Amino acid sequence: MTETIALLYFWLKSAHIIFVIFWMAGLFMLPRFFVYHQESPEGSDEAARWVERERRLVRIILNPSMVIVWVVGLLLAWHISALSEGWFHAKLLAVLGLSAYHGWMIGYAKKLAAGERPIEGKKLRILNEVPGIAAAIIVILVVAKPF
Repeated sequence: MTETIALLYFWLKSAHIIFVIFWMAGLFMLPRFFVYHQESPEGSDEAARWVERERRLVRIILNPSMVIVWVVGLLLAWHISALSEGWFHAKLLAVLGLSAYHGWMIGYAKKLAAGERPIEGKKLRILNEVPGIAAAIIVILVVAKPF
């Protein structure tokens, strides 16, 4: 298997980066969808359309991208022997945090679909900054490998 991974290394690395971009795009889009959803009248056709948009974004982009990022990322980390590196542990922690954020957003989408609106739009706009901050930290860890 190691030889196969070595032959496919750059393809796997490319796939990892591509699906990180897809996942991050979804993580940026979904909170914005939530803001627009909450601004639509409760029970309206517009609110129902936002429920469907959110569901499709999660099902078609967010969930598959996150799974591919995790599988390919761990395979690459194992291949380059990064599993014992400090920078990798910090990256792993950041990616776990993003995964938790992802899960929280899916839960929030379910609340919105049920007609609940527990967080105001301003706070959702602030939460929209989480993936950007995490992405900056992760890129620094992977490129600079500070420890």
